[in-house]
Amino acid sequence: MPDKNMYQDYADHMRKIADVKFALAVLQWDQETYLPPKGAAFRGQQMATLSEISHQMFTDEKLGKLLDQLSNDPSLNEKQRRNIELTSEDYNKNQKYSSAFVRKLSEATSKSYHSWIEARKQNDFKVFEKDLSVLVDLKKEETQLLGFKQHPYDALLNEFEKGATVQWLDGLFGNLREPLKKLLEKIQRKSAPDDSFLHQHFNKDDQWKFGIDMLKQMGFDFEAGRQDISEHPFTTNFSAEDVRVTTRIDENDFTSMTWSCLHEGGHALYEQGLPTDQYGLPLGEYCSLGIHESQSRLWENCVGRSMEFMQHNFPLMLQYFPQLRNVGAEQVYAAVNKVQPSLIRTESDELTYHFHVMIRYEVEKQVIDGTLAVKDIPGFWNEKYKTYLGVNVPDDKRGCLQDIHWSHGSFGYFPTYSLGSLYAAQFFKHIQKKYPGLKALINKGNYNDIHQWLQANVYQYGRMYTSGELCNKATGETLQQSYLLAYLTDKYAGIYGF
Repeated sequence: MPDKNMYQDYADHMRKIADVKFALAVLQWDQETYLPPKGAAFRGQQMATLSEISHQMFTDEKLGKLLDQLSNDPSLNEKQRRNIELTSEDYNKNQKYSSAFVRKLSEATSKSYHSWIEARKQNDFKVFEKDLSVLVDLKKEETQLLGFKQHPYDALLNEFEKGATVQWLDGLFGNLREPLKKLLEKIQRKSAPDDSFLHQHFNKDDQWKFGIDMLKQMGFDFEAGRQDISEHPFTTNFSAEDVRVTTRIDENDFTSMTWSCLHEGGHALYEQGLPTDQYGLPLGEYCSLGIHESQSRLWENCVGRSMEFMQHNFPLMLQYFPQLRNVGAEQVYAAVNKVQPSLIRTESDELTYHFHVMIRYEVEKQVIDGTLAVKDIPGFWNEKYKTYLGVNVPDDKRGCLQDIHWSHGSFGYFPTYSLGSLYAAQFFKHIQKKYPGLKALINKGNYNDIHQWLQANVYQYGRMYTSGELCNKATGETLQQSYLLAYLTDKYAGIYGF
């Protein structure tokens, strides 16, 4: 019979690993917010050292033996058994990596991030090309270490969305592409809302204060987090009680900052809602990136781009931005939902957004299988933007340098954005079914029912279930594309009058 303290020994070890990983996360957060330029080289070294240490702790033979013993312990409860099962999966995966590879990947990622920053400053992909090529080669090596059945990209997709494959995503995007294209064509035959008033001068400090108000309103706990400025908005956490979000501000368009705050705030609420008693254990971690993105898309779009949200917040907008006094809430609502093919993914409308994701998916898939060379990414990117969205890409900064993900080595992440929108639409519809008066509450700035539903159906479970299992448990259905298509059609029919 296993020692009754064995599970506690396991939990203690996992929490020490978490301490190291979160110390690494603090350095990564600082790198993207406050790190002075000369600190880059040593910061890369420091981060590589912590990555190597956490990997060594996770691949310790003692942990492996402990997991084997606990796997056969009948005294464990359901949550404990699931923690052991998931940690065993993670342990076996980590065994495939050498410490040297982990260090090399961390160093390459840090170097790649800084060259991406410099490439954006110079507006020249070639500045980024060499370091990105090194990183891509390492990611290709990683696919061989992890293993795959059909396509090498499957190994990386699985890191962000368990079970996702090229075959599945090809089918999903294939089924989405035509309905979205038809909806876009229908919209383009109608008169577009005027959004010129959104592109006035909006003071940076006023925008910042308004963004803080938005985060507070949606329930972000500033006693357990903070917001800062970064090159690319992101959310990170060091525990459920220390969650950091960042934003960026364009003084000629307050919508960029506003909906960035709502998007990252959705991520942050998920992290703040995870069970603190499971710190360092799988059940204290998020389910998947697809589910994580469902939280950001739900708050940014289903709530934040709704008429009810706009009606409630328009008086506050006027306090901060009196230059909007000549328009009404309805005009701002239509303007922030204007559908227009554009260059920048993070600033695109909800419909064309998915074409941005599909393009990145195609780039990554071909880079990883070797049919697209890194040096050819800009040309391929520009060609796809012309084909999918009918726009000409004027330069690299507004083209293939706009996203931070590749500089982080996050190949396989982008598809989760569209998956997140699909989950968000389905979740939001079921929240409305449970709470028929939800729209009236949003009109009053009351999000208690949304918080309760998400806490009960998403936050509390951590990694207990896969994305598909969680969706089925929460909504009684597997993931359905029909919810997103119905949501988009209904919204744009009201705005564009068809």
